[in-house]
Amino acid sequence: MKKTTLAGGAAVIAGIIAAGLLWQNGDASADDVANNQTLTSQPPAASDAAAVARGRYVAIAGDCVACHTAPGSKDAFAGGYSISTPFGGIFASNITPDKETGIGSWTERDFYRAVRHGKGKEGEHLYPAMPYNAYVKVSDQDMHDLWMYMRSVKPVRYKVPETNLGFPYNIRLAMMGWNLLFFRNSGFETDPGKSAEFNRGAYLVEGLEHCGACHTPKNLLGGDTGDYLQGSNLSEWHAPDLTSNRTVGIGSWSKEQIVDYLKLGSNHVAVASGPMAEAVTNSTQHLSDADLRAIATYLKAQPASATPPPSPPPRDSAQMKTGENVYSANCSACHNSDGKGIPNLAASLANNPGLLADDASSIITTVLQGGRGAVTQGNPTSGAMPSFAWKLTDDQVAAVSTYIRNSWGNAATPVKADEVAGKRRLLQLPDQMAAH
Repeated sequence: MKKTTLAGGAAVIAGIIAAGLLWQNGDASADDVANNQTLTSQPPAASDAAAVARGRYVAIAGDCVACHTAPGSKDAFAGGYSISTPFGGIFASNITPDKETGIGSWTERDFYRAVRHGKGKEGEHLYPAMPYNAYVKVSDQDMHDLWMYMRSVKPVRYKVPETNLGFPYNIRLAMMGWNLLFFRNSGFETDPGKSAEFNRGAYLVEGLEHCGACHTPKNLLGGDTGDYLQGSNLSEWHAPDLTSNRTVGIGSWSKEQIVDYLKLGSNHVAVASGPMAEAVTNSTQHLSDADLRAIATYLKAQPASATPPPSPPPRDSAQMKTGENVYSANCSACHNSDGKGIPNLAASLANNPGLLADDASSIITTVLQGGRGAVTQGNPTSGAMPSFAWKLTDDQVAAVSTYIRNSWGNAATPVKADEVAGKRRLLQLPDQMAAH
């Protein structure tokens, strides 16, 4: 079975490489046609203060610092962060203007090709963990301003570890075929039938903020499916549905509640955690109110996904009874017996769509390893949750997760103990028995 899978994977990769070679040979200038950009051949001096200031905002909107700064590092943009994907960790590069380990020897053309088209300075293909398939929509002006800003940051000499994915994902040449299948080489297109606010929100969501990189489901090759913004697995986490679905999406949220979440890191029910906490802390809290409202306008206009709510398990089932007991002993002090939590500190568990997807990765990870909500200027204290991996067995974590997902009007599929065991191994956490 394993040999058959590997052989099939090799055949698929070989076909993609061949298709990519044909595509590249037939359209060698494809990198330069998007958005009709005008490129310079030499790096300009970072002397245009206005462009640098605008570029800083573009970098914030693109959340560049989150991926290109290692956890705990004080050297912004120096790389080393391992981006978690279902195919393995991918190390983000050093994008400071250091000439040996960063992009100090790059031209503006080199920078455009990497950001918009996923091509390194030497022509190597980048993995789409660098969301160039979204950044291709970034305007010429924003790209130039971003380049000017990146030339102004402190150069840091730091050699990033090599990315080593398993076969067949370690074959970078296959990215030519991936681009043929999934990369649309065209800039952002406004919708003339929509308002300026909607189009600004579309530009941010589809381009700079690259929300689809996490929130759109991926196929086996890592390409976006047609289920735009309907939620996706991020290995340890699940990025929730952002459509108008009122059960698992944000259909019940007002525009103001979306703005609160992106600016404060919390709203009437949800507290941003995990990768989204990083996005709020580093990016969305710093956007202008006008841009946040534009994002909310665009998201509220997205058609609802077709995911229907399941029937909850019987309240008197053994798993629900166990879950209720675990919740009462460990969770109710912060999240309350009615599941409504504490505003801006402990998330509401009642009517919280982020908890109700079929994929329960986020709630399992949160219970096992704990976490901290987004820290923002409007909510500097945030809230933190301790790890329960040391205290609860896999069965207990599954039970309390199932109880939370099916109480106070919630309805979601039950969580199984083997799902918890898998996440515990992925997170490299000891089991409950080993902790004593």
